[in-house]
Amino acid sequence: MSSYTTELTMTHLVGHTPVCWIGEPFAPRGQGFWAKLEGANPGGLKDRSALYIVEQARARGELAPGATIVESTSGTFGLGLALAGIACGHPITVVTDPGMETIIHTLLVSYGVRVEIVARPHPVGGWQQARLDRVARLLASEPGAYCPDQYNNPDNVEAYTSLADELVARLGRIDVLVCSVGTGGHSAGVARRLRLHNPALHLVGVDSIGSTIFGQPARPRLMRGLGSSIHPRNVAHDAFDEVHWVAPHEAVWASRTLAQTHYATGGWSVGAVTVVASWHARTRPPGTRIAAIFPDGPARYYTTVFDDAYCAGHDLLDRPPAAEPDEIKHPGEAEVIRWTRMVTR
Repeated sequence: MSSYTTELTMTHLVGHTPVCWIGEPFAPRGQGFWAKLEGANPGGLKDRSALYIVEQARARGELAPGATIVESTSGTFGLGLALAGIACGHPITVVTDPGMETIIHTLLVSYGVRVEIVARPHPVGGWQQARLDRVARLLASEPGAYCPDQYNNPDNVEAYTSLADELVARLGRIDVLVCSVGTGGHSAGVARRLRLHNPALHLVGVDSIGSTIFGQPARPRLMRGLGSSIHPRNVAHDAFDEVHWVAPHEAVWASRTLAQTHYATGGWSVGAVTVVASWHARTRPPGTRIAAIFPDGPARYYTTVFDDAYCAGHDLLDRPPAAEPDEIKHPGEAEVIRWTRMVTR
């Protein structure tokens, strides 16, 4: 099989993911939201951005044939890079931290990825800054190596045009879009494209407590995949109409309830997004069309979100979110510790 055929076959596995209606018990009968199930991609949502970034870097000559790709990741983007590396013929090195789940580490190694684990967090920037510092050292030691820089690379935003187009083709008009926010790529890219169809689109960002993205103090975070201890440039702050912070126990309750009632579920980001999207479904006028992005599925969370011993040890069980979020008007008003909403414009 030629390298072209191999690349074409693998890249065609990405995209055209299904949507699923999420209704009761998250909203009354007849109300709910549409979830875009990005876990149907081979590695999840970030397959889209990893492939696109690599393709664009190759097209511009920034990434030479056979050159090594080095990047920081908590997991999902690493899986996307593994796919891109196999499809396009690039060795992959990812830098992560001890919080990476064993199943993701094992999968990455199985895909031929070299995995480097930092030993301790940066005193200010936490695990993410420690990972980025290691990436910088690796790049300096290997001339010609390329870093996708998912936190700041504008290609990480453009990569999600296809996801937005799929939503429009399936749902037509979208009034409210709910996205988790980590690197900021998919919220910025999907919203920008959707606003070409509906300029009045209401964009809702979902962050983790302990994340500094929207002005809260950085704290150690249990949840992975959303939130940040650094400030990614790809976060389109001006695009958001409101922001919600969600706590781990609230995300766990939502993810487990999704599993029991809808089968379609996922981990921290999926649970947090569901808490917020379902509130909009309950409180907005009938006929409002709400879409939410579910970044991945449940598989990597069998030792965390779906593990009773882990959840009991972190006091995450049987603690559903309140019926309404707390409200703040400015991120400096209070340090949030549970589901909290802030209107930004």
